[in-house]
Amino acid sequence: MALVAMVLTSCGGADRAHQLKVLNWADYIDEEVKAGFEQWYYEQTGEKVEIVYETFDINETALTKIEVGHEDYDVFCPSEYIIERMLKKDLLLPIQKELIPDSIRYFDNISPFVLDKFQQMAPTADLQVSDYTCGYMWGTTGFIYNPQYVNVDDLHTWGAVLNPKFENRILMKDAFRDVYSVLVIYAFRDELEAGTIDRDELVRNITPERVEAVKQVLLEAKKQICGWEVDFGKEEMTKGKAWLNLSWSGDAQFAIEEAEDMGVLLDYIVPDEGSNVWFDGWVIPKYAKNTKAATYFIDYMCRADNALDNMDEIGYVSCVGGENAAAEMLDELNDDEEWPETVDASYFFGDAPIVLEDGETLDPHALHLNPVYYPDLSTIRRCALMHDAGDAQEMLLEMWNEIKLAR
Repeated sequence: MALVAMVLTSCGGADRAHQLKVLNWADYIDEEVKAGFEQWYYEQTGEKVEIVYETFDINETALTKIEVGHEDYDVFCPSEYIIERMLKKDLLLPIQKELIPDSIRYFDNISPFVLDKFQQMAPTADLQVSDYTCGYMWGTTGFIYNPQYVNVDDLHTWGAVLNPKFENRILMKDAFRDVYSVLVIYAFRDELEAGTIDRDELVRNITPERVEAVKQVLLEAKKQICGWEVDFGKEEMTKGKAWLNLSWSGDAQFAIEEAEDMGVLLDYIVPDEGSNVWFDGWVIPKYAKNTKAATYFIDYMCRADNALDNMDEIGYVSCVGGENAAAEMLDELNDDEEWPETVDASYFFGDAPIVLEDGETLDPHALHLNPVYYPDLSTIRRCALMHDAGDAQEMLLEMWNEIKLAR
């Protein structure tokens, strides 16, 4: 019997009641935070659990493992449009928040700004998205640039991708949805300025006309594009091989810090026409086996100190910033010496004054924060949430492949 048990375990028949299978992006967590969960879970429940951790680099590939392969991951961290798709397809289980004692209940630490954006993904009016997912990291899309070669005045528009000054010097993020959602804003900028359309509708509703408009922009931009990247852009920017990179804010922060260590100055900007705001969140997939440990893990990730450690390690900005966590977050992040210019981050931390542990009071409308992490309210007002493309997915993929193959 012991031999049979060993064979079953080696073939995947592990004791799933004491195993937590996590599927997350590569390099997207502080290893010490992850390692600390097993002890914390034991302290809270008296039960042992072992994390089995896997990573992915493409949303759709990870989703296929669950949707088609019925993989029994307990916790998964996809992007917002995949969460939306999983909700539509009934591929998620509710987070069992009632299992968590009030004394260690950190779900409420998530910023109301994030909760509001997530609710926009609801497939029906009566579904509460926060019952099924909890925000992890978020950010914007913009340009990483090297001021040694690029004048910031040329980057206030997405039309910079057409500027002959940057011939063969622009890296494009190999993420068709992200690129489409910002270039469609550029392609229809006149209509936006005239008020005949708004960004949310423009980004949400993908039509043949809009796809064709973005296609034409990208075809015209081909001379400027020197590569399509997922992860090597940071290195290329640091080495000066590329001057401009259409990328995510988290990658921008990582690149800025890496470049600084090498004596290279990089910066980040969101063009004036507007951009997208994106989110990654924790969910419990339909075929999960250990929903209790999954719920505790998600709660653990919402703890303010863990959020700060994860931010410091990976360079992305946490969704934690609700009323109960704002003071602890800002006690670490608000720094008038490092960030002398203020940003209005009231959209994220709320309108009320924030009292720190030492009694100092902060005005959320004028905080000294890293603007890559926390864009000013004026920028956020120009950003739209990306959504599941649905049946238009194939149309976008076809356009993307045509662009990349075009000479």
